[in-house]
Amino acid sequence: MQAEGKRRRKGVHGGLSEGLLYVDEHRVVLDKPAGLLAVPGRGEDKQDCLSERARALWPDAPVVHRLDMATSGVFLMARGLHTQRMLGRAFAERGVDKRYLAVVAGRMGEPGAEGVIDLPLMADWPNRPRQKVDRDEGKPSTTRWRVVGGDARSTRVELEPVTGRTHQLRVHLQAIGHPILGDALYAPEAVQVLSPRLLLHATELRLAHPATGEPVTFASTAPF
Repeated sequence: MQAEGKRRRKGVHGGLSEGLLYVDEHRVVLDKPAGLLAVPGRGEDKQDCLSERARALWPDAPVVHRLDMATSGVFLMARGLHTQRMLGRAFAERGVDKRYLAVVAGRMGEPGAEGVIDLPLMADWPNRPRQKVDRDEGKPSTTRWRVVGGDARSTRVELEPVTGRTHQLRVHLQAIGHPILGDALYAPEAVQVLSPRLLLHATELRLAHPATGEPVTFASTAPF
């Protein structure tokens, strides 16, 4: 497996202050900071975002997937509409393996402990953009988790979203009693104040190269 994300280049690149992890004729891979929109939002004050900053340098780079504004980590853009369609299909057909790291409240187990959260999700319409567990009308949603560290008060956990629902990781962890530290939407206030940011980071994307089919990995180390 070719670890393309290891060719890491941090720092300023042509005015882009975010970390450039990788770029070639097929893809642009960036290290999104927490607190910056991945794509434009509604309103003039929400037009500054990572994808638009990248498109100023690579005008042929459309968006393939999204990350929450509060989430940091690996963010993939295509080069050209043909590659966007191919990569978009890979995400839709679950041909992309995604890994995240989070720090959650409470103890989920000893290092190596693992499990699966299988709870259907849907939009909490009166409280958008919040999502909620709904066993009757929610869409099937699955998250795999594995403990990698922690102490009596918090747990570092590796997460693998099998499905890709909005806020899936945040809602799933809150639903089992372990909200993510710093989560202003889903954590109780006592957990929100434990971190100035959401402690959720997209650490890896594993997928096939759009031209050769060769498995590749893009990686980013969590800053917390």
